[in-house]
Amino acid sequence: MVSSIVVQYTDLLRTSEYDLWRRLRELLKGQGLDPDRTVVVDLLQEAPDHEDGQVISADGRVFKFSLFYDQASEDGAQSAVLHGWTDITDRWRTGSRAALTAGAFAWMAQLEGRG
Repeated sequence: MVSSIVVQYTDLLRTSEYDLWRRLRELLKGQGLDPDRTVVVDLLQEAPDHEDGQVISADGRVFKFSLFYDQASEDGAQSAVLHGWTDITDRWRTGSRAALTAGAFAWMAQLEGRG
């Protein structure tokens, strides 16, 4: 079963005009991912200066990353940067987001079946 977080965050990635999501789209493109075909597994604030995230690319690769920006600044998200961009495709099943990631893969399969 897919988490509502996966659905909501993926929708925000694809459609939101909020600075953080616009910037994340740019950063994902810079990593070679198509934001319109990428699924957001999670994006969780871990500290005052960054959020940790995980995404699944259209070809089924899983990546984790940290998104650093000045959260106190009104326009801080516009200058967000990625750190720790890591391909975890071979080991996501043992991570803390394993169930969330598995649900996201199932949801992706359902979406592809409709398209």
